[in-house]
Amino acid sequence: MPEFKNRPTRRAQHLRNNATDAEQLLWRHLRRRQLEGFKFSRQMPVGPYVCDFLCREAKLAIELDGSQHHDRQAHDAGRTRYIERQGYRVLRF
Repeated sequence: MPEFKNRPTRRAQHLRNNATDAEQLLWRHLRRRQLEGFKFSRQMPVGPYVCDFLCREAKLAIELDGSQHHDRQAHDAGRTRYIERQGYRVLRF
């Protein structure tokens, strides 16, 4: 039987339901394939992390870092390395 990997789906759902103003604004432009026809999902788990926006077909993760990320630069760098090892390019704003 394949090994089940626990993903932070409840956390992702909580983040989707409590999106920041910046996330809501960007989502208006990414949803429904509005960006060159690419499908984006929001608050998607990649391993133990949750990406703000993820396009699987373009292998692109978009992270919006607000003031809460100012003191977490080392953590965010490790997170970026992990996501990149999964084959994604990470854009941080």
